[in-house]
Amino acid sequence: MDFNDLKAFAASHDNYEIRVITHAGSHCYQVELEDVEGARHLLTRRGKPVVFRSLEDVYLELQRAGIHRAFLVQHVPHDEVIGREAHYRDPLTSRVPLVF
Repeated sequence: MDFNDLKAFAASHDNYEIRVITHAGSHCYQVELEDVEGARHLLTRRGKPVVFRSLEDVYLELQRAGIHRAFLVQHVPHDEVIGREAHYRDPLTSRVPLVF
C-alpha cells in the first residue's frame, strides 16, 4: 500500500489499526495497516517497503495521511528462539499506544 492509498483508506474507513513495527535492538521502523478483515498491508514506495530511521519520521508521515494514533510493536527474537508463541496483539505486553 503506497502513501496515497493509505491516505485514501484512512479518510474513508474508521475500523483499522496502524502498527509501527520494529525489532529489538533496531532503530528502523515500518508501518503496517491491518483492515477489518485482518489483511495486513505494509506501507510501500515504488513497490518496496518503506523503512523509517526514527519515530519522528513515522509521526510526520502518518500525520500527512491524517492518522493520529497507532501502536508501536516491538518484535523480540527471544520468544521465537525458545519456541514460545509471540503475542503481539496483547495490549499490555507488547504494544505501546502512540498518539501524535
